[in-house]
Amino acid sequence: MPAVPLSRQEIEDRLGDLPGWSLEGDRIARAYRFGDHIAAAAFVQHVAAIQNELNHHSDLALGYNTVSLSVNTHDAGGAVTAHDLELAARVAAIAPAHGAR
Repeated sequence: MPAVPLSRQEIEDRLGDLPGWSLEGDRIARAYRFGDHIAAAAFVQHVAAIQNELNHHSDLALGYNTVSLSVNTHDAGGAVTAHDLELAARVAAIAPAHGAR
């Protein structure tokens, strides 16, 4: 079953449950800050495992103590879908355990 693009209002409503996440163009995005590089890298590894489990992958950038993610659904023409919001929710759920702020 193909992914169905969400309306801007649906996206904004659902982002209300994901503090720090925002709609940036045709993607949802969030940056996290960590105490050091090792913590940031460990978070990237955990996010990668979740992405493989969901078979849905974000653009992920690792800095010294930051990690930035942005995602949309290629199968939906680059629109934001429920798959993107599910990934964001899973990432948001693990972030506190990694010391993310």
